[in-house]
Amino acid sequence: MGEWSDYFEDFPEENQANYIGERFDPAGAKAQREAQQKATLKLRKEQQQLDAEIAAIVQKHKPAK
Repeated sequence: MGEWSDYFEDFPEENQANYIGERFDPAGAKAQREAQQKATLKLRKEQQQLDAEIAAIVQKHKPAK
């Protein structure tokens, strides 16, 4: 018995990842996933920068012991 990836290579219309809404569009679905991944990475990087800035502010205003 073959792997699922082999099945989806032979029958791409059966792979739900190839749909945008109810429209079969493998290229569009791939582009949409890539754009979403890029946005997620950008958001993660921005959040890391904000976390570092907050930590620096907290450290600056932390009372000395």
